[in-house]
Amino acid sequence: MASISVRMDEALVNEARAAAKTEYRTVQGQMEFWARVGRAALDNPDLPASFIAESLMSLAEPREEATPFVPRSAAHKRRA
Repeated sequence: MASISVRMDEALVNEARAAAKTEYRTVQGQMEFWARVGRAALDNPDLPASFIAESLMSLAEPREEATPFVPRSAAHKRRA
Protein backbone atom coordinates (compact mmCIF):
# COMPACT_ATOMS: atom_id res chain seq x y z
CA MET A 1 0.00 0.00 0.00
CA ALA A 2 1.35 3.40 -0.93
CA SER A 3 1.55 6.06 1.73
CA ILE A 4 1.40 9.83 1.51
CA SER A 5 1.98 12.65 3.95
CA VAL A 6 -1.06 14.63 5.02
CA ARG A 7 -1.26 17.66 7.29
CA MET A 8 -3.68 17.03 10.14
CA ASP A 9 -4.90 19.13 13.03
CA GLU A 10 -2.61 18.41 15.99
CA ALA A 11 -5.54 17.98 18.40
CA LEU A 12 -7.10 15.34 16.13
CA VAL A 13 -3.79 13.47 15.90
CA ASN A 14 -3.47 13.56 19.70
CA GLU A 15 -7.01 12.17 20.04
CA ALA A 16 -6.13 9.43 17.56
CA ARG A 17 -2.95 8.67 19.49
CA ALA A 18 -4.94 8.20 22.72
CA ALA A 19 -7.63 6.10 21.02
CA ALA A 20 -5.00 4.02 19.21
CA LYS A 21 -3.44 2.97 22.52
CA THR A 22 -6.73 1.66 23.89
CA GLU A 23 -7.62 -0.09 20.63
CA TYR A 24 -4.11 -1.54 20.06
CA ARG A 25 -3.72 0.25 16.73
CA THR A 26 -1.13 2.58 15.31
CA VAL A 27 -2.05 6.25 15.02
CA GLN A 28 -2.28 5.77 11.26
CA GLY A 29 -4.45 2.69 11.75
CA GLN A 30 -6.76 4.62 14.08
CA MET A 31 -7.15 7.47 11.60
CA GLU A 32 -7.88 4.97 8.81
CA PHE A 33 -10.45 3.20 11.01
CA TRP A 34 -12.19 6.48 11.79
CA ALA A 35 -12.24 7.31 8.08
CA ARG A 36 -13.81 3.92 7.24
CA VAL A 37 -16.45 4.34 9.96
CA GLY A 38 -17.23 7.85 8.74
CA ARG A 39 -17.52 6.78 5.12
CA ALA A 40 -19.77 3.83 6.05
CA ALA A 41 -21.90 6.10 8.27
CA LEU A 42 -22.43 8.50 5.38
CA ASP A 43 -23.35 5.59 3.10
CA ASN A 44 -25.73 4.15 5.74
CA PRO A 45 -27.31 7.06 7.61
CA ASP A 46 -29.93 4.83 9.28
CA LEU A 47 -27.31 2.74 11.11
CA PRO A 48 -25.78 3.84 14.43
CA ALA A 49 -22.07 4.65 14.22
CA SER A 50 -21.36 2.17 17.04
CA PHE A 51 -22.95 -0.63 15.00
CA ILE A 52 -20.86 0.33 11.98
CA ALA A 53 -17.66 0.43 14.04
CA GLU A 54 -18.35 -2.97 15.63
CA SER A 55 -19.20 -4.46 12.23
CA LEU A 56 -15.95 -3.19 10.72
CA MET A 57 -13.97 -4.54 13.68
CA SER A 58 -15.61 -7.95 13.35
CA LEU A 59 -14.79 -8.06 9.65
CA ALA A 60 -11.13 -7.51 10.52
CA GLU A 61 -10.99 -10.47 12.95
CA PRO A 62 -9.27 -13.64 11.74
CA ARG A 63 -11.77 -16.25 10.52
CA GLU A 64 -10.30 -18.98 12.74
CA GLU A 65 -11.18 -16.91 15.84
CA ALA A 66 -14.79 -16.42 14.76
CA THR A 67 -17.62 -18.09 16.63
CA PRO A 68 -20.60 -19.41 14.71
CA PHE A 69 -23.80 -17.40 14.82
CA VAL A 70 -26.58 -19.09 16.75
CA PRO A 71 -30.02 -17.48 16.52
CA ARG A 72 -31.71 -16.97 19.89
CA SER A 73 -34.59 -19.22 18.85
CA ALA A 74 -32.14 -22.08 18.15
CA ALA A 75 -30.33 -21.55 21.47
CA HIS A 76 -33.67 -21.62 23.30
CA LYS A 77 -34.68 -24.91 21.63
CA ARG A 78 -31.39 -26.56 22.67
CA ARG A 79 -32.03 -25.84 26.37
CA ALA A 80 -35.55 -27.26 26.24
